[in-house]
Amino acid sequence: MSSVHEQLSVPIESAADIVIARQKARALAMHLGFVGSDPTVIAAAISEVARNIVNHAKRGEIVLVGIHESGRFGIQVVATDRGPGISDIDRAMQYGYSSGKGMGVGLPGAKWLMDEFDIQSQVGKGTRVTMRKWVR
Repeated sequence: MSSVHEQLSVPIESAADIVIARQKARALAMHLGFVGSDPTVIAAAISEVARNIVNHAKRGEIVLVGIHESGRFGIQVVATDRGPGISDIDRAMQYGYSSGKGMGVGLPGAKWLMDEFDIQSQVGKGTRVTMRKWVR
């Protein structure tokens, strides 16, 4: 059973919004008890998925939620857009693959930084990335 605490929604339409999402995530992570490099790691993962929203879908949203499940605390990040979608998720999850001008570390990099990662996408409908990190 899980319970949800604070929930913050950040609309993503520009590079400035990515900065806001990073700042809010870092503050929430510290409030939830993340220490050391973890708030920065969470912010980095958010940068990757938010940049994908700006570059590919033009606009979307990142929802940050403090979670409590099975006696542990963490943060859940859900990035959604109604963009073009991803036709080949397996390929998009490979390091070095980029459909744009990026370095190709976006989605696999975000997955590597977080404890849990799930991606769902439908061509022509959009993409939803759900990531979680747990307080150590």
